[in-house]
Amino acid sequence: MPKGIPLLQDYLTESATRLPEKIALVSQGQRYTYSELGARSNALAHTLRAGGVARGDRVVIFADNTVEAVVSFWGALKADAVVVMVNPLTKTDKLEYLLNDCRATALVSDHHIGRVFVPAATKSSHLKMTIVSGTTERMPGLPGFLTWNEALEGDRTAPPPYRNIDVDLASIIYTSGSTGEPKGVMLTHRNMLTAATSISTYLENTEDDVVLGVLPLAFDYGLYQMIMSFRMGARLVLERSFAFPGQVLSLMAQEKVTGFPGVPTIFATIAGLKSLGQYDLSAIRYVTNTAAALPVKHILMLRELFPRARIFSMYGLTECKRCTYLPPKDIDRKPESVGIAIPNTELWLVDVDGNKLGPNQVGQLVIRGATVMKGYWEKPEATAKKLKPGPLPGEMVLYTGDYCRLDDEGYLYFVARMDDVIKSRGEKVPPKEVENALVNIPGVRESAVIGVPDELLGQAVKAFVVLDPGVVLSEKDLQKECQRRLESFMVPKFIEVVGELPKTTTGKIKKTDLR
Repeated sequence: MPKGIPLLQDYLTESATRLPEKIALVSQGQRYTYSELGARSNALAHTLRAGGVARGDRVVIFADNTVEAVVSFWGALKADAVVVMVNPLTKTDKLEYLLNDCRATALVSDHHIGRVFVPAATKSSHLKMTIVSGTTERMPGLPGFLTWNEALEGDRTAPPPYRNIDVDLASIIYTSGSTGEPKGVMLTHRNMLTAATSISTYLENTEDDVVLGVLPLAFDYGLYQMIMSFRMGARLVLERSFAFPGQVLSLMAQEKVTGFPGVPTIFATIAGLKSLGQYDLSAIRYVTNTAAALPVKHILMLRELFPRARIFSMYGLTECKRCTYLPPKDIDRKPESVGIAIPNTELWLVDVDGNKLGPNQVGQLVIRGATVMKGYWEKPEATAKKLKPGPLPGEMVLYTGDYCRLDDEGYLYFVARMDDVIKSRGEKVPPKEVENALVNIPGVRESAVIGVPDELLGQAVKAFVVLDPGVVLSEKDLQKECQRRLESFMVPKFIEVVGELPKTTTGKIKKTDLR
């Protein structure tokens, strides 16, 4: 590859050259240097090439947050392949769909989830290789089967020569498919390099950072923690999940974690821990949240938990990784905002006819920049709904499908997903506004709001609420508080107090299950 034309895998190659003996990864009690990860990914790249993986072929990585998943990501890129990270909690039928949809040439997984991937892999007509960690035994019936140790027997000194350029695909990330079949978001090397550079810039990441990776690598928010860490030569502390918070917090204190990326469910869990004071988390210098703005209650909680940390409220979607961030200096002034466009990105709002809107008007968010996806994998109609001609000749911009508004200073406020808006009494009710009002009621831990059919109203607003331990609040109590905080048409007609809310594997509330 000619020098000066970066590809995504160069992040690891360059850090391994510059900081060979530095610890790059802490995973399952083991520590790995940049040179070790570089060598292992080189070997895997040669094995993939030898097994029939050609430029542009798709390699599915179906694994937990492990060193094998990390090596496989970089190894597949070094083989000029397109990486498809799949959450290990995916069921067999969906995995079979994904393998066939992207026509994967290779599958990398772990023996302990063989009951899921074996039936899916044996039904795939495209697989040439199956690499399985966690076993030394043969697994008959799997195409091109290799154990993990066999896959690492290739040349470790250097990767195969690259043929890709930065407009080629680096990854396909499948959306959750809550409204239909999963769609594969196609991201080029340029898309991912731009996103990593932009986000690292405003977070002010350095090689001295120690970043917690507790979110799934199959979730783009989790995946970019690794990408950005390796870009800087920082250390990634990789955990499988936040299921055992005490264990994770102890590790964070031990490793002196400086960067804590989370989601509201993780922050709510931490807030409920009585033993939090026993962990020294003073090294944390920044905390990040993605999706919509954090409720003010959560912001205050994070301030109390991490008094020295800067808190970044961020917003984005898989189709362009990240759209906005709220500079920490503005969090008191504009706590409900998701901020301004990330570096090297432009945004604006449009009405239903595509006309640009001014301040304090609600419209669909449009994103312009090098982070915008190439499209949905082999779904031209779905792509055409999202990518439309931009203001300059020959360009395409992303119509996000999200309602937002801008204030007079150009700060963005998320209103609702267009598909989630509840139409009640002829009014449009954004669920997020109702959810924030509920969460800010003392004693309420979490909330989720949906629309349910109603003969009189068209749709009625229904809320599901999780209370803090020991708190007793009735439906009438909660409705009374909502009447104080919301316009009348937004007050939920039904409120149900539940023990917990259904969640996706990435910690997001799964509203499809509530419906």
